[in-house]
Amino acid sequence: MLMAHPAVLKDMVQQYETLRTLNASQGSDEVQRRMDDVGYTLCIATGTADVDAALIAARHNLPGARPEDDSFLAA
Repeated sequence: MLMAHPAVLKDMVQQYETLRTLNASQGSDEVQRRMDDVGYTLCIATGTADVDAALIAARHNLPGARPEDDSFLAA
C-alpha cells in the first residue's frame, strides 16, 4: 500500500487537531465540513476506515515515532 509522505501526514494531523479544537469551541458547520474532509483524506492516505485509526496510523509514520508512542495503549 502506498503511504502519504510524512510531511503531508504531519500537516493533515495538525489540520485535523486544529479543526477539532475549533469545532469544540465554535461548532460551526464550515469547521465541521472541513474537519470531515481532512478526516476523510487522512483515512484515504493511511488506508484506514475511521478517523481515529487514521490518526494513529499517521502519527505512527511520522519521523521520530517510537513503538512505545502507540496510541492503542492510551485509554
